[in-house]
Amino acid sequence: MQTLSIINLVLGILFSLCYAFQFIYLVVPFVKKLPAHKESKLHRFAVVVCARNEENVIANLVESIRAQDYPSELIDIILVADNCTDKTAEVGRALGVTVFERFNSEKIGKGYALDFGLAKTAETFGEDHFDAFIVFDADNILESNFVTEINKTFSDGYEVVTCYRNSKNYGESWLAAGTGLWFLRDSKYLNGSRMRIGACPQVAGTGFLFSNSIRKEYGGWPFHTLTEDYEFTCYSVIRGKKFGYCEEARFYDDQVSDFAQSWNQRLRWCKGGLQSFAKFWKPLGRGLFSRKFVACYDMIMSIAPAYFLSIIACLVNIVGAVVLLCTGNGVAETLLPFAALAAGAYGLVLIHSLVTTITEWKHIRTTPFKKILYAFTFPIFLMTFIPIAFIAIFKRNVSWKQIHHKSLDESSKEDK
Repeated sequence: MQTLSIINLVLGILFSLCYAFQFIYLVVPFVKKLPAHKESKLHRFAVVVCARNEENVIANLVESIRAQDYPSELIDIILVADNCTDKTAEVGRALGVTVFERFNSEKIGKGYALDFGLAKTAETFGEDHFDAFIVFDADNILESNFVTEINKTFSDGYEVVTCYRNSKNYGESWLAAGTGLWFLRDSKYLNGSRMRIGACPQVAGTGFLFSNSIRKEYGGWPFHTLTEDYEFTCYSVIRGKKFGYCEEARFYDDQVSDFAQSWNQRLRWCKGGLQSFAKFWKPLGRGLFSRKFVACYDMIMSIAPAYFLSIIACLVNIVGAVVLLCTGNGVAETLLPFAALAAGAYGLVLIHSLVTTITEWKHIRTTPFKKILYAFTFPIFLMTFIPIAFIAIFKRNVSWKQIHHKSLDESSKEDK
């Protein structure tokens, strides 16, 4: 048992060394303000929405875009109806947005849809009609000042801008709250801290902007892994692109509350992260010896080591428990190292969840009881990533699967 305890100690130290910077990030917002905006000017934006069978929610997003306090003539909405078998395209046309339909049974995924949409947009409006593109999922809704605020950060000279991501249905279940709290922490204490210290915020799937110059330089959107957002961020970090974070540009999305759908979604995230790590670990590693050290180190830590270290810790403890039981040790004594490791991991994650919950209390849409409860279930939510990450290493045929989003009225229901 002493040997197992030593191994767990070593693994704990390695994990702490890899992610100590995230505890520093936890402090940064309390000691440093976000940089002040420079003088901004009005830009023309294309809001691009890639949707597959989203007829139930697309109107909510369009309505929130149309309600922006930014000049409406400078915003065009582009809906890419990707392999839809419902009335998504028809609903989009009825709402008066530009609709491009795409049908391709081989090249499946948001990356392909976004690449198609950008090409069609350039063909329809011209190569330089838009200054930048803002990407959303169909289930998102925006606060009315979203475009005004993101325009300020874009005007500061950032080529890519990501924003504050919140949830419509945080209180629906511990799973929805787990993903919701993940994104709140990612916004406030990862991207927010990166922005404050001049590091590189990271894109997370939706609610982000990239410039037209990026589109032209990259030749559209040539990112087609299971997590095209990781791929795009890695590719851009290596090239030294300037990423910004806009905390005042806030939007909401619908989090998965069904365990099977949550499992499939996170399996795709894990597999996509491994794909990006395999593709970019060499150039990111070389970047550790350049002025891009912070951004490259941060990106490497974001897409791989937590998976491997957590899996190794679990496997070592399972094997160790079997050996100890076979050599006559008691059950309680056998489980003690594993319990100590799990308790330590739970405590470290709980610090992050409590700090995020307390500081973002007024932005979390659920009852006080559920805010507190889900802060304590968040570490358990993260621990469920471990078997998912293990399967992702070996499972080959991981693919995008439809997530059934609710209408705004359904997603907004909360306990009173």
